[in-house]
Amino acid sequence: MKHEKQGITVAGSLIADTFYKIDTYPEAGMLTKARDPVSYVGGTGNLIQDLAKMDPELPIRVSALVGADENGDMLCERLSQYPAVDVSGVVREGISAQTLVMNAQDTKQRTFFFVPASSDLYEEKYIDWEKADARIFHLEYLLLMAKVDEEDPEYGTHGARILHDARERGMETSIDIVSEQSDRAQRIVRCALKYTDYCTINEVEAEAVTGISLVKDGEIDSETAKQALEKLKELGVSKWAVIHSPKQNFGLDCESGEVVEVASLSLPEGYIKGTNGAGDAYCSGILYGGYQGYHLEKAMRLAAASAACSLSEMNGTDGMRPEKEIWELEEKYGKS
Repeated sequence: MKHEKQGITVAGSLIADTFYKIDTYPEAGMLTKARDPVSYVGGTGNLIQDLAKMDPELPIRVSALVGADENGDMLCERLSQYPAVDVSGVVREGISAQTLVMNAQDTKQRTFFFVPASSDLYEEKYIDWEKADARIFHLEYLLLMAKVDEEDPEYGTHGARILHDARERGMETSIDIVSEQSDRAQRIVRCALKYTDYCTINEVEAEAVTGISLVKDGEIDSETAKQALEKLKELGVSKWAVIHSPKQNFGLDCESGEVVEVASLSLPEGYIKGTNGAGDAYCSGILYGGYQGYHLEKAMRLAAASAACSLSEMNGTDGMRPEKEIWELEEKYGKS
């Protein structure tokens, strides 16, 4: 099938992740030293880099608001290293969103401090629709961006308005959200689902959005997972609804009614070096599969193997590989 539009637009919260080493996490009122800061591209940047590594020729357009500061420089420069990534749709003003990550050397525990800044200010007025024109428009992360999550008198939320307007321009739409157990999930995300083609969320997020409890004895119950998928379709998802978890993944083709179950890869002991970014890697596989016209099962297998690639390195995107190598990993560790 030939498509006039090409590429994927990734829109939303582009964040600078800065890691510090600290000797120990201090008690309230006490001091500790933060050393050796190292900055990475985070937020939507994880998904952008995953897609760029998966297919270096895939046109990727970025829509975001980042600061006119050093972090903004870093974010734009790092993403511009990928030839097919277009950052001309990134607006520069104010202060960049940043996550400060404190790595305690004694306990090996990490503590996160999120500075929303530009992430909370991003809204449709910062989207240049001509530059954002693509086959798929992916908006992330709902529940993290204050302006996007604001109420809208016509569409329910501003994020829903953005997705509606992307569809009006002939694009398929996709969403990802942050894990949050609150009534906000149903109120905000359900508005967006009315204008969503691809919905890729984990089991915690699925419970929050649908109100259906999925986990039984520490694992996803397949029957309730199917109920949750049907609920996502009922709420408006029109093409694929996918729920992923560390062990098992469930998907619904909302057009054919087919339900797909795909196991996560069986990885050897010592393989997993970090879990940061695995959800973004999974989402990149679903998006890429949708873009390429893959069957839902193939897209979910690619997504599971992409997540496994991410798990092989501490940083969220260092482990990602070209599609051919992702399939080789799936053949090696996939469950028959």
